[in-house]
Amino acid sequence: MTERDPSQRVVITGMGVASCFGQDPEEYYQQLLKGTSGVSMIEKFDASNMSTQFAAYIKDYDVGEYIDRKNARRMDDCLKYAVVSSRQALERAGLDNAGLESLDKKRCGVLVGSGMGGLTVFQDGVKNHFTSKKGHKAISPFFIPYAITNMGGAMVGMDLGFMGPNYSISTACATANYCFTAAADHIKNGHADLIVAGGVEAPVIPTGIGGFIACRALSSNNEEFQSASRPWDKKRDGFVMGEGAGVLIMESLEHAMKRGAPIVAEYLGGGVNCDAHHMTEPRQDGLGVSGCIELALDDAGITEREQVNYINCHATSTPAGDVAEVLAVKKVFTAGAAREGLHMNGTKSMIGHALGAAGGLEAVACLKALEHGELHPTMNCDDPEEVISDIDCVLGKSKKVNVTAAMSNSFGFGGHNSSVIFGPYKE
Repeated sequence: MTERDPSQRVVITGMGVASCFGQDPEEYYQQLLKGTSGVSMIEKFDASNMSTQFAAYIKDYDVGEYIDRKNARRMDDCLKYAVVSSRQALERAGLDNAGLESLDKKRCGVLVGSGMGGLTVFQDGVKNHFTSKKGHKAISPFFIPYAITNMGGAMVGMDLGFMGPNYSISTACATANYCFTAAADHIKNGHADLIVAGGVEAPVIPTGIGGFIACRALSSNNEEFQSASRPWDKKRDGFVMGEGAGVLIMESLEHAMKRGAPIVAEYLGGGVNCDAHHMTEPRQDGLGVSGCIELALDDAGITEREQVNYINCHATSTPAGDVAEVLAVKKVFTAGAAREGLHMNGTKSMIGHALGAAGGLEAVACLKALEHGELHPTMNCDDPEEVISDIDCVLGKSKKVNVTAAMSNSFGFGGHNSSVIFGPYKE
């Protein structure tokens, strides 16, 4: 890898999560290492007449002192996850209220995206319009502001007073990774010193579950719901819905060093492109994905492929997607040293697919793998596809690995591909 100027190097100084395993990144990762399933039968609404009655959803979310009670009652969960996770990530980056005031807020931005935005507010607004005698007058004044996909990041910006880059990226399930790559570009181009970046989603509601059932994307294995998310298993029948947020504090190395920040890892590079193929299905030849991985490696300045020895795969547990991704990986990491030392796993086997937040939650898993030197297992793959027979997919049990560089892949409906690479910080 070529040396970079400190102003061109981007480091991670804090993490925030909202997950089915809670709000602490360390506890979240410990549950992943144990192979714990975060999937449960849906109790927040009546799903008994649905073909899918389970999800990996968040229960009893604690907004703490970050949001006052009045706003917490009316805010969509999607917005709550964005504001609270961002605040907690900043605190872990050594930026409490006093620390925030020391920043040049004109050079601090927010790129926290969402694939679907405030889906509960949207669902309830439409319902009120068509079922109430008041018609459109029954719609909440917060219907539009709380539903649009940019409002999570906007509210984080307002909460913090950050006046730098702040806009909506919504590329379905690739959203968080798109936010990371855009944030890094802003920092490297000198537009900002620090950016709060990641993804957020709260889709476990009747409309969210029902919509994906209509797409025939969800598993319907209600009898074995805790093991229904089974990446690369021959009996997989669709993904399990998840939700939450994954947020990183990204800043230039120069800025982080000046304020004495706790540096977690380094963002090495990222790539984005599009399959230009189908609304919901990946290219079976893996061309878009392999090209995206190549772009990330080039951006990171990685010439020796074996430096990347861990890939956190998109691996949603869908029949077509799981295989297409592995074929793409094999196009780039060909036989020899690059393939022999490669490890892959699927976080979604335990926390389901959190859509726009998936890449954020999986980025945290990558960073924790770098910190712990241990990869969490891929669960529920009892009868693996032949395509993974020559790659270690960490099946069933965690594994100690000295991670030299970690890649995280996320792909979204519409053919949006994204890959980001993190590595240990070295002076």
